[in-house]
Amino acid sequence: MQLDFLAIGDIVTEPFIRLKEASVHCKINNEACEICMRWGDKIPYEYEVPMYAVGNSANAAVSAARLGLKASLRTYVGDDEAGTQCLETLTKEHVDTSLMVTEAGKKTNHHFVLWYETERTILVKHEEYTYSVPPIVEGPKWVYLSSLAANSLPYHLALAEWLRTVPDTKLAFQPGTFQIKLGVETLKDIYMRTELFVCNKEEAERILGVEPTTEIKKLLTGLQALGPKIVIITDDRRGAYALSSAGTAWYVPMYPDARAPFERTGAGDAFASSVTAALAIGKSLEEALLWGPINAMSVVQDVGAQKGLLTREQLEMYLHTAPKEYALSPLA
Repeated sequence: MQLDFLAIGDIVTEPFIRLKEASVHCKINNEACEICMRWGDKIPYEYEVPMYAVGNSANAAVSAARLGLKASLRTYVGDDEAGTQCLETLTKEHVDTSLMVTEAGKKTNHHFVLWYETERTILVKHEEYTYSVPPIVEGPKWVYLSSLAANSLPYHLALAEWLRTVPDTKLAFQPGTFQIKLGVETLKDIYMRTELFVCNKEEAERILGVEPTTEIKKLLTGLQALGPKIVIITDDRRGAYALSSAGTAWYVPMYPDARAPFERTGAGDAFASSVTAALAIGKSLEEALLWGPINAMSVVQDVGAQKGLLTREQLEMYLHTAPKEYALSPLA
């Protein structure tokens, strides 16, 4: 059976540690903020919430499955308890795990999330796995590629070569930290093959090597010039911007919600995966752009990146009852 959605990227376990004694210091315009705690002291925390089977691509796979797609995940875990927990969690979410690899002698990726007020700082450590292209007979409708470890360059090159053999498969690329560090030239074949590219404004500036003052429209056109047909840039609470393959640019606002966010982890993953899932279902880009903010809005009302993900019925109900101001507007 052909897959609708194949997510590729690292999976992690990450306990959320709710801090209660910390402070945040920012430069002008709330940029370059830093979280501070007492040096050399014992810092009390409120509680811990364990999270299994998370990470950009795992979050995307769960999102797609909740929205009714036949979703699978190609990722690696260690032969440890955390790896078993990840597999069990994904199975409960109806994500196909047949393409996952349990690598002997390896640990499952383990991060720590320092959660203070509504924001989080993540301590990350990626294990080095023996990556290889998944054995797939029939190309999936969409591949969703996101965060991988620093040793994954050969894997990216092999994936680019495999994608040439499945020309009808569309690629969504939501780059992670190490993929951005690898640089555009190194991953040029991935950029050129991409149908949908999604990142936030700060990532777009790093990818293009431009100043933070650069206009959104220039960022969109700059990223599209690297090869992606459709480019979306999210801009935190200010909404998101999109440039279609035909050159039409839109602005999409946040979905209006009177509730304050509870915890913001996974909002970007929810947005990007929901747009991709809508396109995989057959929605137009204009329709798909309105799906993303709804799932992002829901995710920030719970702790972690997956608990608040919506089913298709739930998402479409929000869309049906949305106020008139929740609409696309042209970007000059």
